[in-house]
Amino acid sequence: MHPDADLFALLSGLPDASRGPVCDVLLGGAPPYFMIEEADAAGTAAYRRLRREVFVDEQGLFPGHDLDDRDDDPRTVVLVARDRTGIVIGGVRLGPAADGPDIGWWHGGRLIVRPTDRGGAGVGPALIRAACARAEAAGALRFEATVQARAERLFARLGWRTIRPVTVAGRPHVLMRHPVGRIAALVAATKHPLGPLLAGLAPGGPGFVGDDGDGGPGSDLVAACDAILPAMVERDPEWAGWCSVLVNLNDLSAMGATPVGILDAVAAKDTTAATRVLTGLRRAAEAYDVPILGGHTQLGVPAALAVTALGRTANPVPGGGGHPGHHVTLTADLSGGWRPGYTGRQWDSTTTRTTPELQAMLNAVAEAQPAAAKDVSMAGVAGTLGMLAEASACGAVLDVAKIPHPPNTTMADWLTCFPGFAMLTTAPPSHPGLPETPAASAVCGELTSTPGIHLRWPDGELTEALPTPATGLGPAVQPVNVRGSTRRAGR
Repeated sequence: MHPDADLFALLSGLPDASRGPVCDVLLGGAPPYFMIEEADAAGTAAYRRLRREVFVDEQGLFPGHDLDDRDDDPRTVVLVARDRTGIVIGGVRLGPAADGPDIGWWHGGRLIVRPTDRGGAGVGPALIRAACARAEAAGALRFEATVQARAERLFARLGWRTIRPVTVAGRPHVLMRHPVGRIAALVAATKHPLGPLLAGLAPGGPGFVGDDGDGGPGSDLVAACDAILPAMVERDPEWAGWCSVLVNLNDLSAMGATPVGILDAVAAKDTTAATRVLTGLRRAAEAYDVPILGGHTQLGVPAALAVTALGRTANPVPGGGGHPGHHVTLTADLSGGWRPGYTGRQWDSTTTRTTPELQAMLNAVAEAQPAAAKDVSMAGVAGTLGMLAEASACGAVLDVAKIPHPPNTTMADWLTCFPGFAMLTTAPPSHPGLPETPAASAVCGELTSTPGIHLRWPDGELTEALPTPATGLGPAVQPVNVRGSTRRAGR
């Protein structure tokens, strides 16, 4: 038997219905026919007994029992459906597909429904949906199952895609994949509107469309400007102040510029709120050893914060200077942890770093002079690579297993969060790469001539992370003399 064989029960033809009306239950109505939960030890034992009745006794797919190594894997999750009396009437198992660290590749399998509950109850579809939700909650970016051919229509109705036919235990099966759209959804929410929104503004000019700083023609001055979400300024003002400096200095770093100072514009309801924002801003400026040159403060208004950072470089590094065949390198500071209150969304490594460490990371792009660079921010690692690839008129592939990431994060969270300090660079394979800094750095992909951003997995499979251009701003056409001769608008 193939070790990855996931044999699903004969569920074709089940209606997509019969989900219990939770509101009716809360109002005193009858409870739903079944409920799905994560199994405890007793539930797992009942689920395994039901599997044996169907896969061994009824279908004859296994001799004696259907247990395998996945049942012994402590990472395996079992979901069970219980009827109103608490009896297990169905279940499914899921978990990481490969040995070693979980990189976001999950398999579902051994989906089973008690024979007397197949039909109109909708147990099978509900278990499939629950498995998809549980896998995505665990950080899966690839979720697959090998299903009996007769169940293909059911899975297709639930949005699964057929990958290819396979044979398991001498019977026809199909490998199917649940589309995980987390990366594409983030980019759609944060970057897709830019193209239409900025139409006619010609942001950046030739060579610097969608870059991270704004260089004046005939000058080595570079400016970067970012605003912080008002909700974040209200909720966590010190962190908002720190981040307002961090994100702008990262923008200058991506251009290969050395910071010379920052300007701030702060709005707050009162002096107490403004003081908290300015405290975080000042601490960050001191940590990076960058002076605050001035700014504007307004009280008695809703919270707002925007910072402009100024820097200098005679050789700005474009965000759209890549070419097919260039290596993609991610350099990221993996120290620290999730910012309290922002688990899975904002990684904080910079507040624990010393000034020399922070400066070493900021100076890395300027030293290395790669063909293209972008700092990772709102769109996450994969979305930011989509922006770099779009500006370079390329696509890109990321090798998931090679991506530097903190050990206690899911791959989905890491590829879609704000990672504190993280820089994507591209260069020919012969390029020596960025200098050694406290940040981890690894070649983890390449630019391609095929549009879109794809994830490459250890088995060689490619999955689509971003099918369309990230921003709609289009490619940056490189002029003859790109360095120091063009303008751009930071986004």
